Amino acid sequence: MTAPLDQFLAPQAQSAMIAGLFLAAGWWVVALQNRRRDNKHRAERIRDVQRAIFAEIRAYIAVLERDRIAEYGEEIARRIESETGYFPVIPTEHNDAIFRAIVGELHILPRGTVDPVVLYYSQLNAIGAMIADLRGLDLDRIGPERAGAMYRDYISMKLGAIELGEAAMTAIRSNIDGTGRISSPDGDRSGP
Repeated sequence: MTAPLDQFLAPQAQSAMIAGLFLAAGWWVVALQNRRRDNKHRAERIRDVQRAIFAEIRAYIAVLERDRIAEYGEEIARRIESETGYFPVIPTEHNDAIFRAIVGELHILPRGTVDPVVLYYSQLNAIGAMIADLRGLDLDRIGPERAGAMYRDYISMKLGAIELGEAAMTAIRSNIDGTGRISSPDGDRSGP
């Protein structure tokens, strides 16, 4: 009995053609496996970056809420206005160490996460600039009322950071797994 292609191709050519088909199929299988592996690694990296940012934001917001920043700020502003020569020491803040370390990878995050995260960290930059302004304040020149108003603005910026941070954390929660399903950064599902 003869093979169906014997009249068109020699047996050696048929063998080479079959081997070539298997080789090409193997390339496709390997390429698909590589793509699947790369997608899995990318998804893991996105989750890792979002978890780190979430933790950094949550830590700062927890401190502000624990310190009851609105009440504290109003008390200090009143002291600035009422106690001659009083102005508090305002420490430098570095609440963006993780963000600065991964800013080059921000492009991997979903757009719905990037915008609120960038807004939050922009607010932290504005707070840093306000701290520099407050440190350079000449209390005798501007007077206690204006200094108190500037301090209130500083506190208001911190309260804004709380709002922006909560919005960023909500965005991260809603996109932590890249599917748009709501989950916590720890992997617990809290929504659809």
